[in-house]
Amino acid sequence: MRLCLMIEGQEGVTWPQWVALAQACEREGLEGLFRSDHYMGLGDAPGGSLDAWTTLAGLAPLTDRIRLGTMVSPATFRHPSVLARAAVTVDHISGGRAELGLGAGWHEREHAAFGFPFAPLGERMDVFEEQADVIVGQWTTAAFSYSGRHYRLEACDALPRPVQRPHLPLIVGGAGRRRSVAVAVRLAQEYNVTYPTVAECRALRSRLDAACEREGRDPATLVLSVMTTVVVGADERDAARRAQAMVDRGIEEGADGGALLAANRDTWVCGSVAQAAERLAELRDAGVERMMLQHLLHDDLETVALIGRELGAATGAA
Repeated sequence: MRLCLMIEGQEGVTWPQWVALAQACEREGLEGLFRSDHYMGLGDAPGGSLDAWTTLAGLAPLTDRIRLGTMVSPATFRHPSVLARAAVTVDHISGGRAELGLGAGWHEREHAAFGFPFAPLGERMDVFEEQADVIVGQWTTAAFSYSGRHYRLEACDALPRPVQRPHLPLIVGGAGRRRSVAVAVRLAQEYNVTYPTVAECRALRSRLDAACEREGRDPATLVLSVMTTVVVGADERDAARRAQAMVDRGIEEGADGGALLAANRDTWVCGSVAQAAERLAELRDAGVERMMLQHLLHDDLETVALIGRELGAATGAA
């Protein structure tokens, strides 16, 4: 099981905090640092966000080892040529450590606030599919041409190519439905699902395997990953203390920290190191290969150390 940290950048994460988080991931042995790609806080939180890809470009020369990517970039925010070039730029600055997570976009209020188009889901999925085609095409094909409903390219030679070959990893974010699975099987290296139960992961792994086999692809070449909240402590009391901080700051709703953990045990990675390691083992046995651990107390570097040193050692990730 490979462990990455995932940070919700729209929750007011400052540049010094980004640097501290990246350095902690390097120091504590996590595989990567991924961030959301949003322009405003979610729900009633005011938040505020530095640009996702500019942040990653800034972190790349300050790190040596960790993977850097988005979880995920909405297809509604950028033209695919712009997104493809941003990701390739980070790939070059980092020496081949960039990854692109791509999704259809979902936060309607954010789109209205910033003037991004927000079509019905079916059309957003059309845009997402075409963007995946254009991005991978530009990364891999000289004089790439494309004619779709939403994008048209004529003999585009998008240089320079990615450092990673044949291209940097493409992660498709979705809920396991037919269209996103089809795009992942055709173009991606990883499929990511958010807040699933162990049983849901097992079922999704089976669907991914069947879809790969229908297309003549080796199912082992399509990684299944999970993004979910992590609240871990040296013991249960320590974990409840961190959960209480989330309640006190208004990050999560709950009667208290202990109740918050109890209510989310089926989908979060939480509790003591031993309890969290047990959940990761269950997910691994259900076919999950990589975790994007959503750390909502982004100024708490002790949790990053616990994930890297203790949880990583307990799961064999360190």
